[in-house]
Amino acid sequence: MENKKHGIDAGAAGALNIQLAPLAGISDAPFRLICFSMGASRCTTEMISAQGYLTAPKKSIGYKHLLAKFKGEGELYAQLFGKDPVFFARAAKNLEALGRFDGININMGCPAHKVVGSGSGSALMRDIKLAASIVAAVKKAVKLPVSVKMRLGWDSDISVPFAKMLEQEGADEIILHGRTKTMQFSGRVNLEAIGNVVQSVKVPVIANGDIFTLKDFRDTIIETHCAGVMVGRGALGNPFIFKEISSFIKGENYAAPDLRERVNLALYHAKMLAKWKGEDRAVLEMRKHFAWYIKGERGASQFRREINTLNSLQEVEKAFNLFIEGEGK
Repeated sequence: MENKKHGIDAGAAGALNIQLAPLAGISDAPFRLICFSMGASRCTTEMISAQGYLTAPKKSIGYKHLLAKFKGEGELYAQLFGKDPVFFARAAKNLEALGRFDGININMGCPAHKVVGSGSGSALMRDIKLAASIVAAVKKAVKLPVSVKMRLGWDSDISVPFAKMLEQEGADEIILHGRTKTMQFSGRVNLEAIGNVVQSVKVPVIANGDIFTLKDFRDTIIETHCAGVMVGRGALGNPFIFKEISSFIKGENYAAPDLRERVNLALYHAKMLAKWKGEDRAVLEMRKHFAWYIKGERGASQFRREINTLNSLQEVEKAFNLFIEGEGK
């Protein structure tokens, strides 16, 4: 099989977990459904504030959307962020009671200033005792599997001792982004460091960061021996990456989508979002996705400026058709 030829054992490859990352403003139910249809084995919700979820009005439309799960979605984890073990435990218990999630993910990796500024996300890697108490509290509160998403550290690599702590406190899985918080998304992920964590703990380790191509996936698996990968930015405008990876794992041929296929998927994505949130909001939220779906095509920059002035799906579809016709000349 092809995966064996590239240094990945076919049996082991079939057991790999290929996940979509929890991306704020991106990983909502429509996008997740598309990624599942392409072959993603698990998705995670956008970040949910543990405290905010517990204190928000029961009919809050924002949390209604964050907590939604569409028919047809596969294995879905809910991601919580915050800094208070009590809020974490209560929120996790409430999410479990909804009966729609397959696991709880604890965010200890987000580097965004508004998140770390409050002591959440990657900031928790600077307080190992607090991080430990959060994992222990969530594990005690729920029966669902608990995973933790982390980075290598704040400004230096403490990933091995931190991961060992997570395992000791009961984490069932560790998702490791191979950069420190201070690196943000600069430089390259440290695959050696991820591999060190894989060798240091018994729980599954999922590698995250810089999975943009099939080669990136293969290199990550071969160099780290991880239990799977989490795809984030590599899925923006390209959920087809899950189809490419899953085809590779199965030893099947993969044909890259042409422009028409990518446009058709973009429009399908938009129509799903419009049915869910209303057309006006869908057109606004889809503007970034539209740009990603045609990134790299001739005239994409000009088209992006044009699409940002349109207010209806009918106008968007007409613009896309003209764009495709222009590409064919």
